[in-house]
Amino acid sequence: MKAKGWYSRGYLPHFDAPGALQFITFRLADSLPQDVLDRIERELEQMPITERELERYKKIERWLDSGLGCCALRHPQMALLTQEALQHADGKSYRLIEWCIMPNHVHVLIEQKISLPKILQSWKSFTGRWAMAHNAELGLGVPPGHFWMREYWDRFIRDEDHFNRVVNYIRENPVKAGLCDKASDWPWSSAYKGLSL
Repeated sequence: MKAKGWYSRGYLPHFDAPGALQFITFRLADSLPQDVLDRIERELEQMPITERELERYKKIERWLDSGLGCCALRHPQMALLTQEALQHADGKSYRLIEWCIMPNHVHVLIEQKISLPKILQSWKSFTGRWAMAHNAELGLGVPPGHFWMREYWDRFIRDEDHFNRVVNYIRENPVKAGLCDKASDWPWSSAYKGLSL
C-alpha cells in the first residue's frame, strides 16, 4: 500500500509517510458517548479553527482518562493480547518506541515503515476479533457492534522537544488517570519496570 501523505477519511486529518515518527491514539468504540462528543464540538465552535484539532484531542483525552465505556483493555488477558499485537511487527512494519494500554484507549509512538492505515488495521482487526470472540467468556462487557472506534488520532513528531513531550505523556498517562503512583508501576506500558510478562 502506497503512502498517502496528508489525507482525511471525513473527520480527522492524517499524515502517512514511511520514516515519520508518529504519535497515535486509538480507542474502544464505546469509550465516548455521542452526547460527550457533541458537547466537545459545541465547546470548540468558540475557538479559532487553527486551535481546534489540538484542543479537541485534549478534551477527548480528559474524557477517556475518566474511564467511560466497558474499559475492556483493563482485563489482563485483553491488555496482554493488545501488548503482543503492538510488539508483533516491531522492527518490520514499524519501530515501536513507546506505548501504553489504558482501560479504554491505547497510545503508541512509532517510526512507521509501511502505510499507517495498514499498521492500525493489523492491530485493530486482530485484537477486535479476539475481544468479540471472548467477550462473554471473559466478561469484557463489549456492546454489540465494533470493538474499536474506526477513526484514530495521529500526530507526526516535528522535533526533539515534541518527541520528548510525547514520550513523557505516554509514560505518565496512567499516573495522570490515577491508575498507578509511578509510570514504572503500570504493567501495560513500555515504562513498566516490574517482572517480565
